[in-house]
Amino acid sequence: MASQRRQMMQSHQSWTDDLPLCQMCGVGTAPNCTYGPDGKDTQSHPNEDGHFRFRGEEGCFLYGVFNGFDGSRVSSFVSQCLTAELLLGQLKSTHTDSDVRRILSQAFDVVEKSYFETIGDALAEKATIISQLPEGVSFHQLSPQSQKLSERLKDLEQEVSGGATAVVALIHNNKLYIANVGTYQPALLCKSTSDGQNQVIQIGRPHTTENEDELQRLAGLGLDVSGLRQAALIAGQSSTRRIGDYRVKYNYTDIDLLSQSLEGVTGFLLLMSEGLIKALESAHGPEQANQEMVAMVAAELAQQGSLEAVAQSVVERVKRLHHDVYASGRQRASHCSRHEDMTLLIRTLNYTLADGALTPTQGGRIYPVSVPYSNCPSSTSKTSVTLSLVMPSQGGTLTNGTNTASTLEEGTPTHTPGQSPTTTLHSTNNQTTQSSSSSSGDGGSLFRQRGSQAVQPDETGRVPPYVDFTQFYRLWGSLLLL
Repeated sequence: MASQRRQMMQSHQSWTDDLPLCQMCGVGTAPNCTYGPDGKDTQSHPNEDGHFRFRGEEGCFLYGVFNGFDGSRVSSFVSQCLTAELLLGQLKSTHTDSDVRRILSQAFDVVEKSYFETIGDALAEKATIISQLPEGVSFHQLSPQSQKLSERLKDLEQEVSGGATAVVALIHNNKLYIANVGTYQPALLCKSTSDGQNQVIQIGRPHTTENEDELQRLAGLGLDVSGLRQAALIAGQSSTRRIGDYRVKYNYTDIDLLSQSLEGVTGFLLLMSEGLIKALESAHGPEQANQEMVAMVAAELAQQGSLEAVAQSVVERVKRLHHDVYASGRQRASHCSRHEDMTLLIRTLNYTLADGALTPTQGGRIYPVSVPYSNCPSSTSKTSVTLSLVMPSQGGTLTNGTNTASTLEEGTPTHTPGQSPTTTLHSTNNQTTQSSSSSSGDGGSLFRQRGSQAVQPDETGRVPPYVDFTQFYRLWGSLLLL
């Protein structure tokens, strides 16, 4: 059995290739890179992220983003095996909330044990070799036989090293379940409220050494919390929980499992890897990263006709922002010398995509959307970036306006089909969610009023855009395909 699982893990093909994909979902990716002195990027290692987005039976949908480290073996294995534990008849429409939670928890336990079965022989051989090698002796001082054992030990370490963090979303009986193991950014849910505002909810909490609740949990397991605060790492990683890492195997794979009803919800769900959100935070600071990410997705949803294009466009936008900050040499440039693999998964919820073919000259309209950020954690700056959206005319008079709120309490405006872009983000904190709120402005003109003074660049050297290039990029893309 262990050898069969090992072969499946190493195979380039997966049985999940034949599963139906969810058509209400889009995924964007980008590999890791390190910038050289000339600004050119070089990939440091093969992509270690993984993801899935499947449509099951009886109205069941399964999504996941996996952040691998020290290789992609674990993320690949988990993405295949977790699907088998959840989409092969285990979930029924008659199952209660407690049934679904139990099945999800059991699935993670089975996958974890299955993975260790695949590396069990290698771990045993590794332990045997370590016991045979003399301590404190350099490689060149070893006997020829011991040198062979030392070389074999290096091979075994590469075979068994690595791990992954995971955020998994399950939609079952019109209810959303989020399972989180070790992720830096669990999940974001953006939904319209009854009063015409948009609510951005962070479902779950980060499983990192920066989270005080996680440190207290580890203290209860007997770990030295003061040492963890100083080192900020556990076996080389900031994640406090992970899958497949043999170095940290004592309640390190406990999952956080949260749920939320989707009854009457209109909006979208975001799952993302650590590399994506950290690249955005490195470029613009962490204070408004959630709001800025949601605003970018809303902007692309208003312009693109494909969810795949939406997700990829957001990833490319974050990648470009990160690169431009590095190239600018400004305050946050030192934080942006490299970024890890990026993955973004978007699942719409009763959300109608805009007609991407419309431009301002074809009946579309330009709406500025304010994306606030601060470049310094202690900064109180009210600086905001404005993204121009082209939205289809909805027949009749539209209310146009902008909102330049930029503090955590003020939030970021975004777009909901059937409403004007003056709709704003709004949320409250509770035990399972973290978010921010804002109030919309009183409206304004269709185009940004610039006055007679020259526009001043922001911290990244950019000025708010006022020209829409949708048609240009569409024509340029069509020429590239010829």
